[in-house]
Amino acid sequence: MIALTAAVLAWLFSGEIIRAVTILVVFCPCALVLATPTAIMAAIGNATKHGFLVREGDALERLAKVEKIMFDKTGTLTLGHPQVIAVETFQDLVSKKEIYTYAAAAEKLLEHPLGKAVVFCYEMKYGDHLMEATDFMMIPGRGITAKINGKIVLAGNEKLMEEHHLILSEKMKQTVQKFLDKGSTVIYIALDQRIQGILALADTMRGQSKKMIDELKPLHVKPVLLTGDHKNVAENIAAQLRITEFCADCLPEDKLNYIDHIQKKKQAVCMIGDGINDAPALKKADVGIAMGGVGSDIAVDAADIALVADKIEELPHLLALSKKMMKKIKLNLTFSLTLNFVAIILAITGVLHPVVGALVHNVGSVFVIINSALLLKWRMN
Repeated sequence: MIALTAAVLAWLFSGEIIRAVTILVVFCPCALVLATPTAIMAAIGNATKHGFLVREGDALERLAKVEKIMFDKTGTLTLGHPQVIAVETFQDLVSKKEIYTYAAAAEKLLEHPLGKAVVFCYEMKYGDHLMEATDFMMIPGRGITAKINGKIVLAGNEKLMEEHHLILSEKMKQTVQKFLDKGSTVIYIALDQRIQGILALADTMRGQSKKMIDELKPLHVKPVLLTGDHKNVAENIAAQLRITEFCADCLPEDKLNYIDHIQKKKQAVCMIGDGINDAPALKKADVGIAMGGVGSDIAVDAADIALVADKIEELPHLLALSKKMMKKIKLNLTFSLTLNFVAIILAITGVLHPVVGALVHNVGSVFVIINSALLLKWRMN
């Protein structure tokens, strides 16, 4: 309507219909329409080449505004392949192998990396056929319960024991503390309402995690560690990676509350995780990124972006790419608006003719497309 009105007025005041035709030719904002989607598609193409599956186009726009990145520990900053380094028994009547056997049988039905690690290490060591577990139940952020060989088995953290009114003796605490001080993760095992022993697991840090964290800081993004592990484990990992902000003993709802607290400060948050427990936080965050290789299907479904090959070292590139994309969009919009405005003025004054106007119009579209296409091969220095 505006274009038609401008064309009619130019014709009436100038008496030259050619000016009206030129205005209609140059008024169509093709470059303006192409400014955003072309940049987003090019950025998505770039991200795909670096191992990211972007499920929503606006996820990169939201990622460019992120001020804090929340990291889960197991499977994200670590390889997610923990090893059982020790089995301790607190009761003389139950052997270490028995504790290990009941733990592995119970954990067999669990999708969490720690559960998979217990089963894998047990089978590698003993090769025994595991007993069948019934009445299996996963308690998010706590552990699991199951019935095996007529015994009620609890396997999880200290909070799970406390909820079942099982209290650790001082001797037990001293044994556990030795492993916690080394940064190990401890799984408590209880049989028929008695704490029988523990499994200590140690995970391996991803080789590129430290470098990745260091590369995030120049991008003005603050890393935060959110983990369900004990405070000693969290401190150990945070110190290795030089992460100054962390939250230990996090249940799924604690991660949600932490993210909500940050968002209430008007700060955009990105969450990176891999497990079922991380799914609510991935959904709550402004942008959720799931580890596609070791991650659970639920976590991947909840996320906006999936890191297909689990190459965590590519994360700084993705953040820098999102910021670069937004700069391209702003440049495209500024150029297209300026070009259209100048072209309309020149058409009204009779300087531009229809043929030249058509060329100018197409030049704007071509510039926007080429400028956006440069993102396809862009790489963070």
